Amino acid sequence: MEKEKLVQTVDSKYIQQHLANERTYLAWVRTAIAIIGLGFLITNVHFSLKPFFSQTGDMLANIIGIISVIFGVVTILISTYSYFKKLKTINEQTFKASKLFVGILSTLLIVIILIFAVYLFFII
Repeated sequence: MEKEKLVQTVDSKYIQQHLANERTYLAWVRTAIAIIGLGFLITNVHFSLKPFFSQTGDMLANIIGIISVIFGVVTILISTYSYFKKLKTINEQTFKASKLFVGILSTLLIVIILIFAVYLFFII
């Protein structure tokens, strides 16, 4: 039997960059899961101690939970888009770092932190 001739792909030329891109994507997915989990944690802790909190605290706990889930899903969607865009630009050797992606996610994270701070202010 003859061995098949292996053909070098474009992806294999830039394997280290593709593997780094994949690690970055997986880190964003882990971050999204943590953000969603934090939202559920805050909501569950709040409603297990509900008799001690006001109606405003209930509303803020719900908002934190909803925004955390939405933010987590948006993070996964944006990071997936970014992953495929980087994959293409690495192969075409036209890669440019994305400032917009980091800016959007940072802004959304700051919004969640501010809402959480308001929540803590109302329950303490």
